[in-house]
Amino acid sequence: MALTVRPLHDLFVAEIGGIDLARPTTREEIAGIEAAIAEHAVLVFRDQNITDDQQLAFSRCFGDLEETKGTGISKPGEQRLHPAFADVSNLDKDNTVLARDNRRRLYGLGNMLWHSDSSFKPVPATYSLLSGRVVVEEGGETEFADMRAAYDALDDETKAEIADLVCEHSLIYSREALGFDDLSDAERATMAPVRQVLTRTHPVTGRKSIYLASHIGKIMGWPVPEGRAFIRDLTEHATQDHFVYSHKWKKYDLVMWDNRSTMHRARRYDSTLVRDMRRTTVAGTAPTVDQGAMAAE
Repeated sequence: MALTVRPLHDLFVAEIGGIDLARPTTREEIAGIEAAIAEHAVLVFRDQNITDDQQLAFSRCFGDLEETKGTGISKPGEQRLHPAFADVSNLDKDNTVLARDNRRRLYGLGNMLWHSDSSFKPVPATYSLLSGRVVVEEGGETEFADMRAAYDALDDETKAEIADLVCEHSLIYSREALGFDDLSDAERATMAPVRQVLTRTHPVTGRKSIYLASHIGKIMGWPVPEGRAFIRDLTEHATQDHFVYSHKWKKYDLVMWDNRSTMHRARRYDSTLVRDMRRTTVAGTAPTVDQGAMAAE
């Protein structure tokens, strides 16, 4: 069966059909998926009842995968998945629902803020692939914002203003925004800030986008309050309804997105119910800013 691409939104997002991710993919299928995600930025694959090994194999078709090194929030031996997975479920290693005051759960609430995966790393991620193994009937949507369209809609003055700006990103900033600030010195050391450009150009399409995330704590060279106020304004602009797609999960959906072109966030749900979501993340290949040179400033 030939690969099919069906748009789901006026600006971005498409549903991909004609493929079974439980079997090895062909070179032609991968090329078709790469072309589709370059155009649509978010791809939805329905009815993909896959194993962890099958998700890993498919994800590796697009590059090397990030591995979870840990921030200290989860202790050694507490992980339930292969280190190439980001466990964004609400389950512990025994597949028991985390308690409401569980520290890992509270830390994970940062996923409900608008962000781009791994913007807090010196080399940020390209693609993320999220598999819904067990989903909830109410709530729990994942919302995506098209940062290319948001950039296009800026006035020329603002485009010129952000063209050369560099921001500092860290998990510390996003977690402290929610009041999760009881981080140890060792944990903070794993979350050392990195710097990223505020305007990105996609290497395949050449389209520009605003590179935003809740992980931003400052704009380099600006007073912190002014920088944060400006980032808030840009985020409000970029997440207006007409730039946003809300994905209502069905069991065995797999959603793939390009972190260079989008932001996303999870929505609230009844956290006493099991929600088992497993994300693989394709590592980036180059920094947006020379961290060594910036650190020397």
